[in-house]
Amino acid sequence: MGKATKYVSKVADEQGVIAWSAEENKIWQELLTRQLSTVKNTACDEFVAGLEKLNLPIDRIPQLEEVSEVLRAETGWNCEPVPALIGFGEFFRLLSEKKFPVATFIRSREEFDYLQEPDIFHEIYGHCPLLTNASFADYTQAYGKMGLNASKEDRVFLARLYWFTVEFGLLDTPDGLRVYGGGILSSPTETEYALNDKHVERKTLDVLDVLRTQYRIDILQPVYFMLSKVSDLDNIRKLEVEDIMALVEQAREIGLHPPKFELKSTSKAS
Repeated sequence: MGKATKYVSKVADEQGVIAWSAEENKIWQELLTRQLSTVKNTACDEFVAGLEKLNLPIDRIPQLEEVSEVLRAETGWNCEPVPALIGFGEFFRLLSEKKFPVATFIRSREEFDYLQEPDIFHEIYGHCPLLTNASFADYTQAYGKMGLNASKEDRVFLARLYWFTVEFGLLDTPDGLRVYGGGILSSPTETEYALNDKHVERKTLDVLDVLRTQYRIDILQPVYFMLSKVSDLDNIRKLEVEDIMALVEQAREIGLHPPKFELKSTSKAS
């Protein structure tokens, strides 16, 4: 958000259909096939259930309406086509209206394993399965409402809450660690690293702790925060906006944790 990008989102026709090339569909097929091979014993049960509901096509990029039809029936959400990058104000507005922003481009082969901006694969595969889950969907909408009237300075703190839950959240379940964050789920390298690397710090999620934790967009994360189940997001969602903003102010007064990396950049539209 707010950065330059080399990608240009595709525009749908009058019927809402996007014309994807054979190469773009091939990239989707390879990405999806690779990620599906990593789901077992890594993704949380709620994600797997949502993936089954979406029943994403393997051989082509799905049309947004195909995904929206399932989301509407489950939780009332829709996919909203957007340019490659959007501003934070628009991002918060869309989430508050139960519209999940999906940039209508897919990564190039040169950035097959990693890109900084969110493409259609990251958004559809990484996030939409969990948008069929009421707790995750309600939390995401509440987050959008939370950020609507926040100042630019406060949004920097709020970005950390989104980052360490929706994008890079882990679950500590009776069956072991599982992933629910889309930034991990759409990356086989980060999945393996987040779950198994012995140098990673995995902490029980505390909102104030999260708000004080810095991150970088272009490295594997040194710190992850854990819930026990996706429905634990309800506890954050039920906090009043005033309570969250009070925690933001508290985090500002206490100060940020020392970074566990060389400082370079601190925001990502993953």
